[in-house]
Amino acid sequence: MVSLPGLTPIDPTSTAFLLAENRHMPMHVGGLQLFERPKGAGPDYVRSMFEHMRDTAEVSPLFLKHPHRSARTAGALVWRNDAHFDIEHHLRHSALPQPGRVRELLELVGRLHSTRLAWERPLWEMHVIEGLADGRIGLYTKLHHALVDGVSAMRLMASGLSTDPDQREMPAPFALQPRKPRAVDDAAAALAHPASTASRLLTELPADALRSALAITADAAGMPGALVRTLRKGLRNETSAVSLAAPRTIFNQSITGARRFAAQDWEVERLQAVSRATGTTINDVVLAMCSGAMRTYLGELDALPDASLVSMVPVSLKVKQAGDPNPDGGNAIGSVMVRLATDVADPAERLSTIHRSMKDGKEALSSMTPTQIVAMSAIGMAPSIVVPALRLQGMVRPPFNLIISNVPGPRSAQYWNGSKLVGAYPASIPINGMALNITCTSYNGNMAFGLTGCRRAVPRLQRLLTHLDDELAALESAAGVA
Repeated sequence: MVSLPGLTPIDPTSTAFLLAENRHMPMHVGGLQLFERPKGAGPDYVRSMFEHMRDTAEVSPLFLKHPHRSARTAGALVWRNDAHFDIEHHLRHSALPQPGRVRELLELVGRLHSTRLAWERPLWEMHVIEGLADGRIGLYTKLHHALVDGVSAMRLMASGLSTDPDQREMPAPFALQPRKPRAVDDAAAALAHPASTASRLLTELPADALRSALAITADAAGMPGALVRTLRKGLRNETSAVSLAAPRTIFNQSITGARRFAAQDWEVERLQAVSRATGTTINDVVLAMCSGAMRTYLGELDALPDASLVSMVPVSLKVKQAGDPNPDGGNAIGSVMVRLATDVADPAERLSTIHRSMKDGKEALSSMTPTQIVAMSAIGMAPSIVVPALRLQGMVRPPFNLIISNVPGPRSAQYWNGSKLVGAYPASIPINGMALNITCTSYNGNMAFGLTGCRRAVPRLQRLLTHLDDELAALESAAGVA
């Protein structure tokens, strides 16, 4: 496509998120943050907080662009800056009805998360919410997946915070914040030491090119073998990037656009105690909590399948790269289809099964190069897109039953203009054939669970919070740390 002034091409992945969206499947990620008012805050504090953000002088470019296509772009989707940007459309002030419980807050977030973002405007909203009986302030934000992924969204929101409770005059999360580009540092180094910089670049270029060529060749040569190994493990019902054994559940059906949102956090130390006592990881414990909660929840609905549920779990791996002289290799993100052992009654045995499943899955992927991991993970994810597109839900087995992801967050307390962040809960994207998404994030000693589900396909979603709490207690008892 010919480059046009003021228009930026949209990359294929972001284009896919835009085109996949419909009224039943809004494609935005979001999050709920809870803030504690600073000491001495008056009754008009929330209004002042809202007005401070509303009066932002300059908005970051990310928050000014919206998708556009026309004859001028030959029908291709491009980003275009909003010539009529209206901050009061994107930033809103809301209040909860009485009695101002967390229940009313989560209900409001569920409704806000249900509505699509309009293409004719920048694809984001932020809602300042007051009215909680305990005086806390809610901040719900949603951004289209074409702009950021879930991890980036959480980091973006955290980037506007400070560890200093006394810092004031802090900009809004969407404000333009001057940063020194890395290129400036590189340029300064080049000016300071031009000869050594040029020499380094010239000597490294052939080696870099050779390593890249070797890596591409190795990836291409190893792809068939990686595919065969992945499919073989899937056929054997072993953990890999592909699952061929997920049972049909109430989650694996067409969804509506209405959402329910539930959120709660638990002390990380409780999960760590179980992890230490059982020789497992914290992520294993998170998955075991979800497994036990799913088992109880589906059992109450008389909808628990005989076979174990399978969850897609994103994982970060240290992998070897062809041609890389560093023996530690590089990093890659892949997906593992983990058996949740929902067919097992004993919580300790469930945790042990999940631990083995995660370990096997990571080992299967870590033998591959980053490119092969991406390819195998894409193959494992493909049915979740193809099956709904062809409207085959209920006629073929789902590739997995739900998504469970765990995103690390800030370890220390964060503040915004003196208001302490006391909770951060991610809200994600259910899709057709996958009506429930569970995303966790750690923050300041707590592990926060954000559950986003289709309002019709996942009834009484809030019950899962009780079941998660009960399952952590059961795991503690089984591990002897209760």
